[in-house]
Amino acid sequence: MRINCPSYSRIARYVAAIFAALLGSTAVLANDALLQFEQFALTFRAANGQFMQYTVGPQGQTTVAQKGEFAFERPGRFRWDIQAPHAQLVVSDGRRVYQYDPDLSQATVRSVDASLGSSPAAILFGEAGLSQSFDVSPLPDRDGMAWFRAIPKQPDAGLSQLDIGMHEGKPAELLLLDGFGQTTKVVLSNIRAQSSLPAQTFRFVAPAGTDVITVQ
Repeated sequence: MRINCPSYSRIARYVAAIFAALLGSTAVLANDALLQFEQFALTFRAANGQFMQYTVGPQGQTTVAQKGEFAFERPGRFRWDIQAPHAQLVVSDGRRVYQYDPDLSQATVRSVDASLGSSPAAILFGEAGLSQSFDVSPLPDRDGMAWFRAIPKQPDAGLSQLDIGMHEGKPAELLLLDGFGQTTKVVLSNIRAQSSLPAQTFRFVAPAGTDVITVQ
């Protein structure tokens, strides 16, 4: 199912929540999953990899899986590049968040503060720990992964809870439940640590003819 630019809030919140997890916590945490996550946050200052994601509705209906590549660099820069079945890009340079839909020749631009505000994803743009914005608790191991759950301390229809599965010291699977009963499953793979990434990775220049919408 294609996601168009009017759905900016939903997809941007999902993507930002994912990167909030990836860039996340420096708090001292308890179980194996949390300890793995803490170590990942401390040692992976920049990384790239691949993802697959799909959403399951409250009645069990499932969207077509989206696939692509991602990258992040602390503090607060990320790129979420959906390549199939329809191209779409969400990218942050640390000051602004862009969502670009090449099929519509349309891009939406928001400041980090305006687009994320006090949402759980705000921790993405600093070094704050998950515990500042989430209540964090361990979950039983399953599917060969160690799991924990993060629930926003402030109610947020865009994200009710985020479950993170860790495998061999890296986040491998994320389950994002929103306030409308939809669950988005994200599978991460081939995560590679980098000392740094080229600046253009997190830079967006609208192609000629693109309708650019700036939201204050």
